[in-house]
Amino acid sequence: MEIKVNFLDNLRLEAKFDDFTVIADQPIRYKGDGSAPGPFDYFLASSALCAAYFVRVYCLARDIPTDDIRLSQNNIVDPDNRYKQIFQIQVELPASISDRDREGILRSIDRCTVKKVVQQGPEFIIEPVESLEQDASLMYIGNADGDANTTIIGKDLPLEKTIANMTAILAELGIKIEIASWRNIVPNVWSLHIRDAASPMCFTNGKGATKDSALCSALGEYIERASCNFFYNDQFFGEDICNSKFVHYPDEKWFKAGPDDALPEGLMDEACLDIYNPDDELRASNLIDTNSGLIERGICTLPFVRQSDQQTVYFPSNLIENLFLSNGMSAGNNIYEAQVQCLSEIFERAVKRQIIEEEIVLPDVPLHVLEKFPQILEGIKGLEENGFPVVVKDASLGGQFPVMCVTLMNPKTGGVFASFGAHPSFEVALERSLTELLQGRSFEGLNDVPPPTFNSMAVTEPNNFVEHFIDSTGIISWKFFSAKHDYDFCEWDFSGTTEEETTCLMNILKDLDKEVYIAIHEDLGASACRILVPGYSEIYPVDDLIWDNTNKSLDFRADILNIHSLDDDALADLVERLEDSEMDNYTDIKTLIGIEFDENTVWGQLDIGELKILIYLALEQYEEASELVQNYMIFNNNTVARGLFYQALNAVLDITLDDELELEDYLANLIRMYGVETMDNVVGSVTGEVKFYGLTKTSMKLEGLDRHLKLIESYKKLHKVREAGMYK
Repeated sequence: MEIKVNFLDNLRLEAKFDDFTVIADQPIRYKGDGSAPGPFDYFLASSALCAAYFVRVYCLARDIPTDDIRLSQNNIVDPDNRYKQIFQIQVELPASISDRDREGILRSIDRCTVKKVVQQGPEFIIEPVESLEQDASLMYIGNADGDANTTIIGKDLPLEKTIANMTAILAELGIKIEIASWRNIVPNVWSLHIRDAASPMCFTNGKGATKDSALCSALGEYIERASCNFFYNDQFFGEDICNSKFVHYPDEKWFKAGPDDALPEGLMDEACLDIYNPDDELRASNLIDTNSGLIERGICTLPFVRQSDQQTVYFPSNLIENLFLSNGMSAGNNIYEAQVQCLSEIFERAVKRQIIEEEIVLPDVPLHVLEKFPQILEGIKGLEENGFPVVVKDASLGGQFPVMCVTLMNPKTGGVFASFGAHPSFEVALERSLTELLQGRSFEGLNDVPPPTFNSMAVTEPNNFVEHFIDSTGIISWKFFSAKHDYDFCEWDFSGTTEEETTCLMNILKDLDKEVYIAIHEDLGASACRILVPGYSEIYPVDDLIWDNTNKSLDFRADILNIHSLDDDALADLVERLEDSEMDNYTDIKTLIGIEFDENTVWGQLDIGELKILIYLALEQYEEASELVQNYMIFNNNTVARGLFYQALNAVLDITLDDELELEDYLANLIRMYGVETMDNVVGSVTGEVKFYGLTKTSMKLEGLDRHLKLIESYKKLHKVREAGMYK
């Protein structure tokens, strides 16, 4: 994690990281102002807080109250060496806690991350740089053997060379990658989470049998998502980029809407229009770009090459972001390696969907076959030794597709987790199934997977597949575990050179009568591509283009961001449109309008229902506000302070709407209950003196929205490189 420090007045310091700001000072006796704890005090507190966090997590998982649990820490200083200290953590547990849980709580404290890092003895590297903003590197403790030359199946260069190449590409872009976490809970299964230090919203996960292969996976995914603009899929780009020469890529093409909002000529091809507009209901307005929202400019499209005849076909950026998400994107050491990964991913998800929706029973992989891959088998045994039975399935549907499946059972909860992986190599597909299963997960994280069901409706429901796509935690059928399988086991093999594998996978799609469209992105210095297979590789239903399109944000984005400057007529119009939209009141505003708010602010927690409340209060429409406040109190999961505000508001609205009650008669005790500050804001919200309580002023200029501005700055780095490439 990157922590940036600013020097304030006197000895006060400001540390900024993620969405937080921490102020440090020194006591007056050390010439400070005593306005905040000192840096070392924060360090001492961190280990106590970390220990308490693990106690809390342990107790929450077992419904153990923590009201009577007390924890303290003392640091005992060696009189001969003040840098040698003992941290004494004491925990007071009530008699009602069993001996087993007492031991469990003590073991949980022992897991404290701060403690473990201190015990390992962190190294400090102190160095000058010309510019913190321009310093770009990979924050990684790598292999000490500089001459290592590790090759694995599926990579056309050694891991070390691949890491060096990808790191250099990101450094050239000015992106500093930090590794936020590692996981290795069973042998030969590694995963990690990486992110842009300056823009933590830009992150990826990697997985593999070794640390380096997992790092390759994460870096490759980062480059593919940067190359394909996926980090910014439905986010507002800001006015500067929206009004620049191009929004996404220099070779994008804009189409004006036809008469009566008809789709313009030249958009996609007949085969695609048959899929995406079968009933002639799709309108040009449905395809306006969400990132820019330039309705007057038309439909932004991106060029893809149709593989059957190498002709260029223009796909709306809106359609791609709404239906395909990240499916079919990849980067590699060369374009063939990237295309193999793209196509493998497409098959993995399409076959997985077919298996889940049709409740296909897959054959088990025989033990003698698994024994050919001892490292994979060791990882599987690691899971089973920890109490998680594992079923390994051949998902190739009789050797048609390069797909495998590893399914985990959790006897503690009755949940199951089906993980799929694909690659022309049987071994790599199997390894990917296993590493995908544990990517970013602890053993505790496996307690959240749902149980199987015989309810076919629940399995085939469209959102279930979306859950499987997002994190593989969707529901699967009990039929999946039947001993009577629908296909015989096949020890398939589609492997060869990456060029041969690309041809092989393309031929499978050709046999399925599927047209393939490819966009190659090499503008950032990497070999990356995006592959679309209409009618096969979509994640969301085609109907979403009409009924649940992300560009509905264009109807609300400007008004919501400018809400403090709207007059009553504009506010009434906004709330009417929100009501008429029939959108769920629990939809986050940040999701609706494509803005990355700081999640620790009211903006970051705001949903449609709460926004309506604030608008109705501003319009003095108290009955409408009161009804929504009551629902908010029942269902909303906001901060404690925000919840108390609405409890008090509910009471004040009840008084205001009752002709026989006077607020003055209750105000003293309301203040005793909720405090002066809360009641000032509540009463002010009802009288009109306080408008949109908690929402800081902003506009389409995004003032004060630092988190979103960081996201835009990260995109500008890519945009600048692409713009420079226009003139080469």
